[in-house]
Amino acid sequence: MYWILVFGGLLLGVLLVIGIGGADMPVVISLLNSYSGLAAAATGFVLSNTVLIISGSLVGASGLILTAIMTKAMNRSLRNVLFGGFGGATDGPSDDDVYGGKVKSTSADEVAMLLKNARRVVIVPGYGLAVARASGPTRVLTELMEQDDIEVAFGIHPVAGRMPGHMNVLLAEENIAYEKLIELDTINPTFAQTDVVLVLGANDVVNPLARDPKSAIAGMPILDVDKAAVCVVVKRSLSPGFAGIPNPLFANENTLMLFADGKQAMDDLVTAYKEA
Repeated sequence: MYWILVFGGLLLGVLLVIGIGGADMPVVISLLNSYSGLAAAATGFVLSNTVLIISGSLVGASGLILTAIMTKAMNRSLRNVLFGGFGGATDGPSDDDVYGGKVKSTSADEVAMLLKNARRVVIVPGYGLAVARASGPTRVLTELMEQDDIEVAFGIHPVAGRMPGHMNVLLAEENIAYEKLIELDTINPTFAQTDVVLVLGANDVVNPLARDPKSAIAGMPILDVDKAAVCVVVKRSLSPGFAGIPNPLFANENTLMLFADGKQAMDDLVTAYKEA
């Protein structure tokens, strides 16, 4: 019976997540955390252990609440996440159709000049910022711009990074003022009055394809960075995000691509800004 339970649990675990697309894995991780709490609570009932029951219930409830927040932020239902096949192959346009001959690369010196002449700059951090550990030079660049009386804000998407609040914590660790971290619904109407948007390692959360009802990410709330005067995207390559689809933002007329490692790009921007 023990080995039957072990094999059954292993089979259930694999079958539960094997069909989940990469973009939805943070939601599934949160749900699995909730399951661990429920398992602990059930163990508490078996052992008549009040501490296990209470702690397991808290973990289970918090995991379910976090899962609900994430699915709502992605405009998805939990049923769709678990059984919708999201992240699989789609019949959408290919990379060549979207990017062919339209992508404009830039340099740190050119971006520094744009920032110097801007009145309002919005920085949009993504998971790439965390992976590259570029939050430090981002803070330095922010302080340099503020010394020149440039208004700087951060546009925070609810599911940017691995979990809700990931970007908030990352930037707070650099002592960036909390009031500069502006949520999606609040900052979206201001992009039309923004001179430069600096997208750091974000992809799906700024993908305009979310406005296309036929897209794999249709209906997902996004940051409207394409409405700014100039959008600079710091990214290593044109590779897709978790959703596995191309991003037309990279080929927009007002978009410049700064191809580099996130930390190296921000270090170069800091140096170029000081010399501009």
